[in-house]
Amino acid sequence: MLRLVLDTNVVLDLFHWGNIDAVPIMAALEAGQIQCFADLRTLDELQRVLTYPQLKLTPEMISERYARYSSLIQVVPEGEAPPLPRCKDRDDQKFLELSARSKAHVLVSKDKALLKLKGRTTLEFQIVLPAVASKLIREKNL
Repeated sequence: MLRLVLDTNVVLDLFHWGNIDAVPIMAALEAGQIQCFADLRTLDELQRVLTYPQLKLTPEMISERYARYSSLIQVVPEGEAPPLPRCKDRDDQKFLELSARSKAHVLVSKDKALLKLKGRTTLEFQIVLPAVASKLIREKNL
């Protein structure tokens, strides 16, 4: 089974914006065809981002989106990650660490700082855009 970590913007694409590139990820997640992982730091970031005024979410909508996402993912305990490259955006380092700790196959992100790391270092996981992750899911489930 394909193991993924989704950065916060991708979670918003799935649970708020309904981004077409992320629709196959959502379908596979809901069908139990993939596993997605989070930890306390990534969940805290999601909780904070859901309150941003530009999203125009009511407290009920925030709770619903957070609860729905939380019900579909597996929470990984905190712990030490193996040595990893440093992400230029220190706030995104947690997604690299989570991907390594959860033994994810894929880190799905639209973040330029994370995407710059792909191919520049030998990571145990790929860093890809949502459209590429969707393609990987379709290929795996054929």
